[in-house]
Amino acid sequence: MSQTVSSFLYSKEHEWVEIIKGNLVKIGITNFAQNQLGDIVFVELPQEGEEITANESMGTVESVKAVSEIFSPVSGKVTQMNGDLEDTPEIINSEPYGQGWMVTVELNNPDELKELMTAEQYSAFVEEE
Repeated sequence: MSQTVSSFLYSKEHEWVEIIKGNLVKIGITNFAQNQLGDIVFVELPQEGEEITANESMGTVESVKAVSEIFSPVSGKVTQMNGDLEDTPEIINSEPYGQGWMVTVELNNPDELKELMTAEQYSAFVEEE
């Protein structure tokens, strides 16, 4: 499985952002992050309508190894939460860039996207970790 998807943007906290259209984005954790975590057994995510803030915790991912915070790469209002993860959080392990997405968000400030890394920059960043 690829470490990145070329059209996505990435944070230093190992989250990805996919621009859906306009100010609407989808957020998840990267393949690198799910590999580090191991088997994911529980996910706690913000609910629809909640405001999230860039670089602040928006939930947690629990694996057999540890509990890790998920840091939002952008600020905005959660428009949808991936309810499938409540019953089958392990989807994140098998499809971190597909069915394992976490939330969709309406951006408050689209300029925040400029702070994120391209796939190439993120790949180089991960190699240094």
